[in-house]
Amino acid sequence: MTEGTRVAAVEDAPVGSTHLFRVRDADGEIDEALLTRLEDGVVAYLNRCMHFRHVRIDKGDGASMRDGELVCENHAAMFDADSGVCTYGPCEGAVLDVVETTTRDGGVFLVDDDYEYVGDGPIETDDGASTSDSNVEW
Repeated sequence: MTEGTRVAAVEDAPVGSTHLFRVRDADGEIDEALLTRLEDGVVAYLNRCMHFRHVRIDKGDGASMRDGELVCENHAAMFDADSGVCTYGPCEGAVLDVVETTTRDGGVFLVDDDYEYVGDGPIETDDGASTSDSNVEW
């Protein structure tokens, strides 16, 4: 693990919602990660529902949470924020992909050797829209 790159101030990691940031993997692919504050720290996961991995949990304005669980708005899957385990829904038992972070000096730092910090917010497309899409087909 490295010393890490500062992602956000701890106070910017919301309780009861999420903060989006972008990461690049070893293959150069950019993805979204979501950060949320827990009672004893923060946690970050890739912003992908385990039922349909192209579906984002945080659509760009903070993921819904209920009773300490992240809620996927597409099909109501619920993920325990502490562990990332799906506790309800079509992917029950699956686990969100962790993005390793640590906190120090009032900041949240990305320390996952598999990812490089790219910036805050969702991935933008050429038309300025977010890539966070639905699984609804017409």
